[in-house]
Amino acid sequence: MAKLYFTYSAMNAGKSTILLQSAYNYRERGMQVMLWTSGHYREGDAETAEICSRIGLEAEAHLYRDGLDLFDVIGARKNEGPLDGVFVDEAQFLESQQVWQLAHVADRLGVPVMCYGLRTDFQGKLFPGSAELLAIADQLREVRTICHCGRKATMTARMDQSGTALVEGAQVDVEKAQYVSLCRRHWEEVTHIHP
Repeated sequence: MAKLYFTYSAMNAGKSTILLQSAYNYRERGMQVMLWTSGHYREGDAETAEICSRIGLEAEAHLYRDGLDLFDVIGARKNEGPLDGVFVDEAQFLESQQVWQLAHVADRLGVPVMCYGLRTDFQGKLFPGSAELLAIADQLREVRTICHCGRKATMTARMDQSGTALVEGAQVDVEKAQYVSLCRRHWEEVTHIHP
């Protein structure tokens, strides 16, 4: 029975590497997969982009944008021939209804869906896609990374050029900011956010 999986972590834990390795394993066994990544912060009308890992692995993927019905697009692809798995990078940017569409891919089309993304933003708030995935995914997996102190990093801080933590601004800023994975204690120390 196909399932909806959500693999999450703080920044720079290797989620894209795991996704690309898993997709490679499927393909190596002669299975057909569909890769997706977010068009959230990409300009233009391109329909594909590269999923790139920090260690140099990469693969072409379809872009999802707000309003795209993933169930319809993936269903049309499945009608063309075998489809053994769907892999979604940057799943935190999915809209709530897109998460449900992916659940329907697993439940109604019988295709496993593996989503990879951040759990929280730089302010410690859940991303909408992550919140929905945490609520309805069949299986949750955490990829662990470490803070500079050696403890498990569960938070992500957004830093400016001078190394000062930013606590205001848009939820997504991939062009100008640097992100650092920290344990909760050090995240609170640098951000001074105390929920």
